[in-house]
Amino acid sequence: MTAFSQDDAARALFRDYSLEITGKDIGHVGASRAAIPAGTPINIAFLGNETHAQRIEAASRIREWGFEPVPIISSRRLKSVEDRDDLLSGLVSSARPVRFMLVGGDPSTPAGPYRDSLDLIASGILADHGITRVGIAGYPEGHPKIEQARLWDALQRKVQLLEDQGCSVEITTQFGFDAGAVIDWIVQLRARGIASPVRIGVPGPADVKRLLRFAAQFGVASSAAVVGKYGFSLANLVNRVGPDRFMLGLAQGTAGRELGPVLLHLYPFGGLAETVAWAARAAQGRTVDDRAGLEA
Repeated sequence: MTAFSQDDAARALFRDYSLEITGKDIGHVGASRAAIPAGTPINIAFLGNETHAQRIEAASRIREWGFEPVPIISSRRLKSVEDRDDLLSGLVSSARPVRFMLVGGDPSTPAGPYRDSLDLIASGILADHGITRVGIAGYPEGHPKIEQARLWDALQRKVQLLEDQGCSVEITTQFGFDAGAVIDWIVQLRARGIASPVRIGVPGPADVKRLLRFAAQFGVASSAAVVGKYGFSLANLVNRVGPDRFMLGLAQGTAGRELGPVLLHLYPFGGLAETVAWAARAAQGRTVDDRAGLEA
C-alpha cells in the first residue's frame, strides 16, 4: 500500500476534517474524545429509529466535549412545522450549533409538509431559528433515484436560495470509491460558479463486506471496476481496507489546481476510534497496510 510522503498534498486535506455519527453512537465519541482534534465538526445523522431527545442529547454531549455539533435535519422525516420547531429549538438551547445540515432524507413519502430540503429552506427555518451557516449534500457519483441534471439543478437552486438569505453554504458529499469522479464533479461545481467549501465523503477503514453493505444502502456505485480503483476486490469480502489509495487519487487530482476549499468528511463505518487513528496517521504521512497490520 502506498504511504503518503511528508510533503504530500494529501496531508492538506486532513486539516479540519469532520466526522459523522448517529445519536446511539454518542458513547463512541466520549470514548475517543482524547484523540479527536478540539473543535472537530461532528455531524449527527437523522435516523428514523431515533428520537428528537436522542438527537438533542447527542448534540449537547458533543458541545460539552469541545467539538462542534452539526445536526442533520431530514426534511421528509419532519412531521409538521411544530415538529420542526420543537427539534430546532431543543438543539439551539441545548447545544448551540453554529451550522445545520439540511437534507431530503431517505423516506420516499414525506411524513409532513416538506418534500425535500428546498421546501425546508423556503419554509423560513433560517430566520425562525437564527441559522446563518448550512450544509447541503452533493453526489459526485450520482444518485440512484435522481437523474444527474436534476441533481445539478437542485444543488444550484439550494445554494442560491441560501445565499439570498444571507447564509453561508458548505457541501458535504456522499461517500464513494472513485476519486477521479469526485475530482471531475468538483471541477464541474466550480465551472457552474459555486464556490462553496466542499467536504469529500470518505469511509474510514472497514471490512469489505461492511463497505459494500453501506454502498448498497446509499446507492453508491460498487462495480468490480470501481472498487478496484479504491483498492479491493469483490472476490474477497473479509479483507479490511482503508481509503489510502482513494486519498492518493484525491491528492494527485487536487495538487496544483485552483479548486477552492476542499476538506474531508469521514464516515466511521469500521469504528470511530479506528477512523480517527487512521486520520492521525495519514496527516503525518503514514498509512497502515491492513493486510499485515503494520505501518507502511
